[in-house]
Amino acid sequence: MKKFIDDIVIALKGVAMGAANIIPGVSGGTIALITGIFERLVEALNSIMTLDTWKILLKGNFREFWKKIDGRFLVDLMIGVLLSILSLAKLMEYLLHNHPVQTWAFFFGLIIASSILMLKDIKDWTFKDVIFTIIGIILGLVVCTLTPTETPDALWFVFLCGAIAICTMILPGISGSFILVILGQYDHIMTALNDTNLLVVSVFGLGCVIGLLAFSKFLHWLLARYQRPTLLILIGFVLGALVKVWPWSDKAALIAADGSLDNLHIPGAIIYSILGVLLVIGLELLSHRHKESSED
Repeated sequence: MKKFIDDIVIALKGVAMGAANIIPGVSGGTIALITGIFERLVEALNSIMTLDTWKILLKGNFREFWKKIDGRFLVDLMIGVLLSILSLAKLMEYLLHNHPVQTWAFFFGLIIASSILMLKDIKDWTFKDVIFTIIGIILGLVVCTLTPTETPDALWFVFLCGAIAICTMILPGISGSFILVILGQYDHIMTALNDTNLLVVSVFGLGCVIGLLAFSKFLHWLLARYQRPTLLILIGFVLGALVKVWPWSDKAALIAADGSLDNLHIPGAIIYSILGVLLVIGLELLSHRHKESSED
């Protein structure tokens, strides 16, 4: 009975991670950190990429292999993530098509607040730190201004987006869905999920799996040895890429929703951006509470 309850709890944490991965600006890695499973998740992913782990499987010892990769934990978590993504995808598609200004304003508030909190966590700033942050901002601006408004929906590009996005989905503070926004594929992937387009979803999922396996070790190595400059460049990148999330940047979406550009929904945009900020602050308070309870 205790194991079953543990399965349910982990699946619910997966639901929270899936919900975060759907929303640009909130990181699934942040939710994993808040709920106390981040280190366990990273360890499980690293075990999958360890040669000794696969030697155990090749010897026919499946039970030990399953234990080594923390298989039950990963399955429970994945079930929760998939349930969450599939159930929320339709809502996000509706909001983006019918209330684009309010929705993007909410995302804008999320990303601004997340970036500020991440910068606040960086202590004892040096000139080099400022340079790394500026490099990240420039990279974000360049990527967003050079990325066309409409990127190709070809399967090779969907695969590539999955491989890139999944790497950020496991990093606290960095949103994978935000990367999809930058790459111009967020709406396309949401629509594919809602329409049960198995081909697109499968190719995207395959990209996620390959990307996770290919980069998890590298990301672990990078953060272990160059954590500070890596985080500063990532934070700067997110700040620079905010131009992509500006609520009024997509004129075509505004016209499609309202029929004209007469109503810019400025009061609503302000309210929803504040709500986005408050959500991130709430998550931050929960994170601090979790840390304090862990130390006690």
